[in-house]
Amino acid sequence: MINTTNIEEAKKLLKKEETPKIVLSQNDEFNRKILEHGKFDILLSPETGQRKNKIRQTDSGLNHVLAKIANKNNLAIGLNLEEIKKLEPKSKAERLSKIRQNIKICRKAKTKLAIKTSSIEEAMSLLQNLGASTQQAKEAIVF
Repeated sequence: MINTTNIEEAKKLLKKEETPKIVLSQNDEFNRKILEHGKFDILLSPETGQRKNKIRQTDSGLNHVLAKIANKNNLAIGLNLEEIKKLEPKSKAERLSKIRQNIKICRKAKTKLAIKTSSIEEAMSLLQNLGASTQQAKEAIVF
């Protein structure tokens, strides 16, 4: 898993990384550049970070432009359920609302989802409860 904010360093690390190549999401600019680079498999947790919610919109770290770029480069958007289980109830609710918005965006852009979890059944039911289609939940990659 690659966890750096420097885009050039991330590109160098991607060459050495074995599959599946996973990049941990950073800020919006980094995410856009690394998705356009596209030589990896999964962008993990774009909903994390200090993002400000607007009055009528949640900043989930993913928009339709990024989702279309990910689809074009055959990349998946990753969700880390192991990390979500450890959160406090309030922050867990906020994170799940951002994930719900990201799933909706991915469904519209036909972008793949990837889930890091120990239980496949748990992941399927959570995805369906958060608004993923049955087909999208079945096609989600579990790593």
